[in-house]
Amino acid sequence: MDPATALRRIAFLLEWNDASPYRVRAFHTAADAVRALPPGPVDAVQARRLPGVGPVTAEVIAQASTGAVPRYLARLESTAGPAARAGWDLAAAARGDCHLHSDWSDGGHPIEEMAEAARTLGHDWAVLTDHSPRLTIAHGLDPERLRRQLDAVAAHNAAARNAAAHDTAGHNAGDGPFRLLTGIECDILEDGSLDQEPELLDRLDVVVASVHSKLRADPEPMTARMLTAVRDPRTNVLGHCTGRIVTGRGRPPSRFDAAAVFTACAAAGTAVEINCRPERRDPPDELLRLAVEAGCLFAVDTDAHAPEQLHWFTSGYARAARFGLGPDRLVTTWPRERLLAWARPAAARRP
Repeated sequence: MDPATALRRIAFLLEWNDASPYRVRAFHTAADAVRALPPGPVDAVQARRLPGVGPVTAEVIAQASTGAVPRYLARLESTAGPAARAGWDLAAAARGDCHLHSDWSDGGHPIEEMAEAARTLGHDWAVLTDHSPRLTIAHGLDPERLRRQLDAVAAHNAAARNAAAHDTAGHNAGDGPFRLLTGIECDILEDGSLDQEPELLDRLDVVVASVHSKLRADPEPMTARMLTAVRDPRTNVLGHCTGRIVTGRGRPPSRFDAAAVFTACAAAGTAVEINCRPERRDPPDELLRLAVEAGCLFAVDTDAHAPEQLHWFTSGYARAARFGLGPDRLVTTWPRERLLAWARPAAARRP
């Protein structure tokens, strides 16, 4: 046991028990902070000096730093039962992440750092999905900047392949060394069209389509907007479908005919995102249940804007497991070649 693992596992079990997002986030925040600690035992007073660490997380850190299972974690595990353990195993099956941002849009870190963080987690792949042009507040990528990013990703992958060729320890299990896939988080415009040139969307490995504007629209136009987007053969994943924020001042979920949208997703093969950001937890449980019943595929995505946020994936898998989802319906557990075979066949049908 080490402090970061203990804190992440507690966050997973809290999510499993449907704890408040504030509590879940507190343990993820503490897990991020322990990177600043030297190896070996620390006491709770020393741990409290870390940013975002409170009395409870400090005790967890102190106990785990000695190699022991923290008492808080032991209590949660004693009541969790085999279903929660199966959920943790499901999280261990994660192979990638369809939604992360770099400093090319509103992320805070270079492409290389985000890719390395995903590789270090044991992922085989991750999709770079910076924002599209209309989201100017997030420095969305116009066509020319996206073309330059495609070149940057290709150069990164070439360098990684060369490094792996000289270091067999850098070779992951599965379908080859880690690879950063090309993608975009594309705004769904008011008419349901996607906010990027079709030719460029055709070049990407994965397209996440999300609503970022007019979130308080009436249900009828919002439903029509989303139906058009999820039926577009270029759309692979419907991102954070309600747009809600559940922490701080918050933001209410968008109103739309969820049954109709999820039925359309299932028919089109468009995955519904289980967004792992603690302030989102989108879709809400009642909509996640509808999507499960509709037969949708799902992508457990962190929507990470910093390397440490990629660890949030475990909380999303807790939610997936609670609703009985297994690897066959979770595209983020698929090997890279299977993921690409699912995401790209639509290219043959595109006009």
